Amino acid sequence: MRGNEIGWGSAEVLASIGLAVALLLGFVFWVRRAADPIVPPRLFAAKGFGAGLITAFCLYGALYATLFFITQFLQVAQGFGAMEAGLRLLPWTATLFFTAPIAGSLVNRLGERRLVVTGLALNTIGLAWLGLTASVGLSLGEMAPALVLMGVGVSMAMPSLQSGIMRTVRPADIGKASGAFSMSQFIGGAFGVAITASVFSAFGSYQGPDAFTAGFQAVIGCAALFTAIGAIAAFGLRGGVQQPGALASEPI
Repeated sequence: MRGNEIGWGSAEVLASIGLAVALLLGFVFWVRRAADPIVPPRLFAAKGFGAGLITAFCLYGALYATLFFITQFLQVAQGFGAMEAGLRLLPWTATLFFTAPIAGSLVNRLGERRLVVTGLALNTIGLAWLGLTASVGLSLGEMAPALVLMGVGVSMAMPSLQSGIMRTVRPADIGKASGAFSMSQFIGGAFGVAITASVFSAFGSYQGPDAFTAGFQAVIGCAALFTAIGAIAAFGLRGGVQQPGALASEPI
């Protein structure tokens, strides 16, 4: 997050990146040698497991970044209070209560991959729409269609993605797969906020509504790119429809 301030080629940034890579490689080495690792490497051999984690990383990276900045946009750039800003996000958040149950009922009929890809595609379109139209004077009526697309897309993708990842592993490994899924969510969210904060610093600032809006547009464009990558990765999920009782074929 300090890259724009101190320079991406500075010793601090390069050392941090090098340390992160070294720790990641060390973790992989340790896991491969451990007798009972938290995340067994064999899980990644299951078709769709790795693709599902990449999709989760991108989805939650975009979601956390959008949530972090859109509330600030409504307050800093448009001058609304916290309560009014929250109410203006209802076209985005309220869709969860309507879309998620429908998506859950369609999983066994359409399969997870179709719902995840479609949901992320809708979210990408909504984010791109919001990024292209964002302005200091943007009204709720102008913002609402983009928010609805984003909400419907995320609500379709989230439950279907979790189901799709769990379906790739044996019943005995569901707990570990669930932990890996949660880890991808949190790391993706932290990464998304960190990257978009750097993007915001490069294109905008808090020195007035127009300056903030310029940075917000760049941030939302970055979030749209995240979800587009996630949609592409989601094609790696297992296709087809889960048969009733499939997960019960092996004792836990």
